[in-house]
Amino acid sequence: MLQEGKYLVIKPALLIIDMQNDFIREGSPLRIGGAGAAIGNMADILDLFRVKGHPVIHVLRIHRQDGSDVEISRRDLFRKTPFAVEGTPGSEVISELSPRSGEYIIHKTRMSAFMGTDLDLLLRSLGADTLFVTGVQTPNCIRTTVFDAFALNYETYLVDDAVAAQTPEIHQSNVRDMAAIGIHIVKTEEIRGFL
Repeated sequence: MLQEGKYLVIKPALLIIDMQNDFIREGSPLRIGGAGAAIGNMADILDLFRVKGHPVIHVLRIHRQDGSDVEISRRDLFRKTPFAVEGTPGSEVISELSPRSGEYIIHKTRMSAFMGTDLDLLLRSLGADTLFVTGVQTPNCIRTTVFDAFALNYETYLVDDAVAAQTPEIHQSNVRDMAAIGIHIVKTEEIRGFL
């Protein structure tokens, strides 16, 4: 919805994608190099959404122990180094962003948070029309989720400094692609003004 040249946020929701020990902690199997620098910004946005009472959705990649639900291209990797296995400490949300009572958790087995999950149904049930997307990693789970959100007609904001990839170059090239299709690119410090 437009108002005086700016988008009016009616019902926002926050997505925090794949901020799990196996992807974030030092020495973890699939650690995302740039994630550490974005955690503080994610925590600030999370606190703001909590204070304002807006929906928070933690999206987690969770796999069966036998790896039968892992993408074909990652099965060899999973056999050598299992990751995000259901019930393991590696699959848990990092302590800085631990979900609280009343926040939602979505489990996924693919990159997009919408594929094979009830995320769209949940968002529509909550009346959400606008998504603020944070987490890891920019070229994979973030990008596919953002593209699907856009295709489903959610007003979609990527929080540039609360999203990470292995390198700043990979991150920025993907952010440019997302901006080119109409995704709003914002910084953490701007979020308060939208809410």
